[in-house]
Amino acid sequence: MNTDRPSRIQTMLGDVSAVAVIVLLGVLPFPDDVFHPEGWLLIPALIPAGALLFRRRAPLVVLGIALLCDLVLAFGGIVGASALMAIAIAAFAVVDRIPRLLAVVSVAGTIIAVFIANTLVLGGEPVDSRAMQFLAFIVVGAALGAATRSRREYTIVMSERVERAERSREEEARRRVAEERVSIARDLHDLVAHQISVISLNAGVASAAVETKPERAREALSTIRSASRTVLTDIGALLAVLRADDPDDLRTLRPQPGLAERAGLFDRFRTNGLTVAVTGDGELPSLTPAVDHAAHFVLLEGLTNALKHGHGARADVSFTRTTCGLQITITNPIAGDAAPTRSGHGLRGLGERVSAAGGHIDTHRSAREFVLRAELPLPAEGDR
Repeated sequence: MNTDRPSRIQTMLGDVSAVAVIVLLGVLPFPDDVFHPEGWLLIPALIPAGALLFRRRAPLVVLGIALLCDLVLAFGGIVGASALMAIAIAAFAVVDRIPRLLAVVSVAGTIIAVFIANTLVLGGEPVDSRAMQFLAFIVVGAALGAATRSRREYTIVMSERVERAERSREEEARRRVAEERVSIARDLHDLVAHQISVISLNAGVASAAVETKPERAREALSTIRSASRTVLTDIGALLAVLRADDPDDLRTLRPQPGLAERAGLFDRFRTNGLTVAVTGDGELPSLTPAVDHAAHFVLLEGLTNALKHGHGARADVSFTRTTCGLQITITNPIAGDAAPTRSGHGLRGLGERVSAAGGHIDTHRSAREFVLRAELPLPAEGDR
């Protein structure tokens, strides 16, 4: 509400000022009779004052009325100062509000018509200073209208740029938040999924053996205790990273594991009852740290799925050197009558991690086995 009042007040003041100037120029006596309309010529001298009230809605019409009044005064032998000033004000509105080409043509035609009319009234003198000053007023009015229009268009363009930049910042912020959420979910899964599987498996073993094989039950409970501590430690470290205020003080959860730790990884799964058969891992090619880390999680996810969902507690792991990289294949048997399961968050996160490292994974399920295959790139010559 308050922001509209200054605009209305300025509009009213502008209208009152324009009408007052035109009326004064129409009725005030000039020393030179050629500028002083009398009798019926006062009518065309004062009509532009009322017409200017509509210059914002129909600027071209108002310009035409003011020009017509000036021509009528010229035929009456008068240089109409009021009509000429009205033409200058209308020229401002025309250039400011209608299409540029039409505005330029209209104002140029008006200036030519006014120049010819004034020349005829002043006895054929084309450069009479008395008439040229009013032509200058028209040119100045048109120039001010062009400047006002350019400033308004510039403001609109800059406002649109600011809005686009703000939208881009918001979209970028949302994208980064989404990426961080995915990264946190992937890291959380990588940290706890294997240990939770171990806890679940050993809880079942302990429950079944608590009466018949107490020693086996105690071993299972010990494994559960160890896995639980590991999970709590990893989650605590992850929360410490997320809550850290100083970006320079971010602590890594642990050194990034790679294929060098594969033997220990296989042993942990064997300890938890999974038979792991490995082929082709004698001399593996060197990988970049990101690819090496992704390869470790391929093994971790594949063996965890074999332990949780496989049949017969067995998994076959093979490493194959290809022309463009390293292929890791993990195969585990499944029950023939088992219902197909959808890819969970683990495989989805694994796919994202491997894709970020420049590789890809694919899975295949047959009637008797499930196959997880990962293609990992070798480093470029300059990265080795």
